[in-house]
Amino acid sequence: MRIRILGAGIIGLACADELVRRGHTVVVVDPQPGRGASHAAAGMLSPAGELWHGETDVFDLGQRSLALWPAFAARLGVHLRAEGTVLAAVDSGDRQEVDRRLKLLADLGVEAQALSASELLALEPGLGPVTGGALLPDELSVDPREVVGALLDHLPAVRETAGSFEATVVATGARLPEPFTQLVRPVRGEIVRVCTDDPPRHTVRGWVRGEQVYAVPRALREGRAEVVIGATSEEHDSPPVPTVGGVSRLLDAARELLPGLERAELVEAIARDRPATVDHLPLIGPTEVDGVVLAAGHYRHGVLLAPLTARLVADHLETGVVEPALDPRRRPAC
Repeated sequence: MRIRILGAGIIGLACADELVRRGHTVVVVDPQPGRGASHAAAGMLSPAGELWHGETDVFDLGQRSLALWPAFAARLGVHLRAEGTVLAAVDSGDRQEVDRRLKLLADLGVEAQALSASELLALEPGLGPVTGGALLPDELSVDPREVVGALLDHLPAVRETAGSFEATVVATGARLPEPFTQLVRPVRGEIVRVCTDDPPRHTVRGWVRGEQVYAVPRALREGRAEVVIGATSEEHDSPPVPTVGGVSRLLDAARELLPGLERAELVEAIARDRPATVDHLPLIGPTEVDGVVLAAGHYRHGVLLAPLTARLVADHLETGVVEPALDPRRRPAC
């Protein structure tokens, strides 16, 4: 088939990559390739760490996609970090949050190792005072900018295109074209990047007196590493920009959780919109417009779900199969 893909973020490019591998002709259209949410994302491949009450369907999708990531990354030649995720609690209320997360995971049969404060500090010595936490050993992380760059090397995007196509895949993130505009809403996330010679050994997800924060280390280069600190979450209608309040909350929580970050070099503060749906499940499949398929609404999980989304889109275009829970034509109950 001849297929047009609107959007050159990690979702659109992963779909294009999968379709090209299956022998289809693909044109990717985007005026600013790779500059949307993928450019800001921390790259946690963390279905267990991201688990929320009532979102077991999202968790199941994440687990399926996590299993695809090692082969996907190897084929692109990008680095996966496999040290796992540490959950860390600063006070007793934060520890209750970690315990609730562990109970949810246990109910789903997911391996997670509860840790006392001393065990946690032995595993992640850069932490400040903590009351305890947990280790999620099977979780990964990746640099989304590296992934997008590798995909663009093979699948350059164009600003616009003409001609006939048998199908169009819409993967334009938090802002979908008509008539699909109301299916997603923008949720702003602010991210801070720093450079340090004292990075954490693992991805760290922390609760600091009720404030959630994460720190994701990148590979060491010349003795220093980038650490991505995030992320705020705010419903809004204005353009996504980093704010003094949002960045301050992130840095204050991160410095208390990991005191060594006090000496880090501030590299970047950035904000992008996450594309959220009503039920927090993505929109993957056909629409009521003939020949138009959505790959949208991934909210916090776009990087994690990229390889699975690509397979689901390609399978639908080739066979017509659709997963009912992800069908863009569904009518969410919530």
